[in-house]
Amino acid sequence: MERNDVQGQRRPLKVRQKQWTGRFARWLAQREITPNQISLASVLFALLGAGAFLVSGLLDGGWRWLFLLLAAAMIQGRLLCNLFDGMVAVEGGKSTPAGELFNDVPDRVSDALLLVALGYSLPGFDSAPWLGWLGALLAVLTAYVRVLGSSLGVPADFRGPMAKQHRMAVLTVACVLSVLDVTWAVPGMAMWLALVLIAVGSVATCARRLMGIHDALSRGEG
Repeated sequence: MERNDVQGQRRPLKVRQKQWTGRFARWLAQREITPNQISLASVLFALLGAGAFLVSGLLDGGWRWLFLLLAAAMIQGRLLCNLFDGMVAVEGGKSTPAGELFNDVPDRVSDALLLVALGYSLPGFDSAPWLGWLGALLAVLTAYVRVLGSSLGVPADFRGPMAKQHRMAVLTVACVLSVLDVTWAVPGMAMWLALVLIAVGSVATCARRLMGIHDALSRGEG
């Protein structure tokens, strides 16, 4: 959902250069579909993914991992919306004055929905609910630090190790690995480890971004 292409304010994504993404973005731009609508659709995908997580926590065996794979698919749907809303806005020339609101707010809601729901989908882990809330809080904090830097005149810092695309990659991989839950001593371990990794990685991301802002301001770049 990164639309502002001025002064490095757009997240660098190699997939944006692919032919198929360009063709699909042009197709969307030629329809009565706005970037803001695509942004809101990302929240719908996140909500469906969160629901799949919660249902998976009520099930055992094959049905459980089936819903986890559904959650993984919804996460990828959310990321595709994040990609195409920006492409339709910038490359398609359909940006709006209110676009920045739709640029950031749906992302924060989507992160919280997925991470908190995952925390409550692991009844075998007492720490999972608060890890989900912690992950959601830290996800918002990483975005806040980035936006803070931009407000101070520093180019937006999208570095990880746990930026948005990294968080969603960790969740997706954990969902797929959960197919092997039957071979693990404790079912749900892959998802719990994902929450731990996201929390720790998000702290490191905030620290790196804050240090980057400090260094830039110290050099008089702000």
